[in-house]
Amino acid sequence: MTRASLEKQPHEVASMFDDVAANYDLTNDVISLGQARRWRKEVARAVDARPAQKILDLAAGTATSSQPFARAGAYVVPCDFSIGMLRVGKRRHPWMPFTAGDGTKLPFKDETFDAVTISFGLRNIQDTDQALRELYRVTKPGGRVVICEFSQPTWAPFRRVYTEYLMRALPPVARTVCSNPDAYVYLAESIRAWPDQAGLAGLMQKAGWSKVGWRDLTGGVVALHRGVRA
Repeated sequence: MTRASLEKQPHEVASMFDDVAANYDLTNDVISLGQARRWRKEVARAVDARPAQKILDLAAGTATSSQPFARAGAYVVPCDFSIGMLRVGKRRHPWMPFTAGDGTKLPFKDETFDAVTISFGLRNIQDTDQALRELYRVTKPGGRVVICEFSQPTWAPFRRVYTEYLMRALPPVARTVCSNPDAYVYLAESIRAWPDQAGLAGLMQKAGWSKVGWRDLTGGVVALHRGVRA
């Protein structure tokens, strides 16, 4: 079993996700107390995919997150650097163009996509700034980015309870449904080390994105950031 460190070496993170690929979607539903499905719906609403648009779903894993875009008639490319995740996804959705790719060096030409999105994956990429620049590079002028990522609860008492849940309750809960609960120790640690809402917005602006804003979900447990390529 593999547990990635907070240095986020790509081979460690990829191997860790390979280990949990088979039950990844089920585990996410359990540890999020059912909120993961609601978060996916909010991402789909924010991306607002249209027929014939090209959408990049980075860190797509098994492509559960990609399905709403495909149902809207868009051409969606699920991309991930975990081969294990891609294999599970390809078995479930054999018609989709799964693509192996590193978020810091995407295998796509400049200005390819009408929209790019990443859900709960930016935090796992070793170089966040480079990943945001790469997303910018492959987006068409006027195109949009939607980032769904764990963040900081806005209400202080709830923030304390949430932090306790992350570090104490999450790994035992994951152990009941996941073959590699140590992966969820990494999850808890990486969430605590991640920038807050304003911090991520600043990184997006630094990478070139304009009209950057965010909306909190579940009291700030998750934040939905948006931006536009000028």
